Amino acid sequence: MDESRNGALGTRLNWLRAAVLGANDGIVSTAGLVVGVAGATSSSDALLTAGLAGLLAGSLSMASGEYVSVSAQRDSEQAALAYEERELAEQPEEELDELTGLLVDRGLTREVAREVAEQLTARDALTAHARVELGIDPEQIVNPWHAAWASFLSFTVGALLPLLAIVLPPVALRVPVTVLAVLCALLLTGWTSARLGEAPLRPSVLRNVLGGGLAMAVAYAAGALLGAAGV
Repeated sequence: MDESRNGALGTRLNWLRAAVLGANDGIVSTAGLVVGVAGATSSSDALLTAGLAGLLAGSLSMASGEYVSVSAQRDSEQAALAYEERELAEQPEEELDELTGLLVDRGLTREVAREVAEQLTARDALTAHARVELGIDPEQIVNPWHAAWASFLSFTVGALLPLLAIVLPPVALRVPVTVLAVLCALLLTGWTSARLGEAPLRPSVLRNVLGGGLAMAVAYAAGALLGAAGV
């Protein structure tokens, strides 16, 4: 597998990992919200309103935050590419020497590095320097709108699970069904995240499940106390 295919695969895995984490955030935050409200009231309207408000606020917040973050990254990458392009136009020989040195640092002999540098420069000097010197692939500059929509959709999908689980069952089963559904979903997202990140499965899954369980327990206790106090 060549470098470009490796880079494309890495990009896809990063996007998939981000989608899993976004869904996980949607599950935990919305579950905490609706379970907390369920601790205070049994009103279906209140639960649905709170859940939808949390879903919209969370998904829009995730999308805007991702857009700002990725836009900053994109601006930095484009600025670095523009600077590199100016250097190539103004001092091509120095840039060729620099590329040769970078290839030598990667383990090539100077003679081979020089030949490779010359061939890469002749083919596409900017792409060669971007990949070797900057670690940027000009063909895969991140798109902030794609990132924003991905975060919005992944959070929304995750948030729908606890929202539906809290409003569809009978009143007596709402909280148990929601807790069970959320813990199962967190087990799945924890497992998927660990596999994508090549991390140990057990601690990743346990952290995810215990963290979500604790969030729901605290939210429910707070809601119950507020409900008992007539707030």
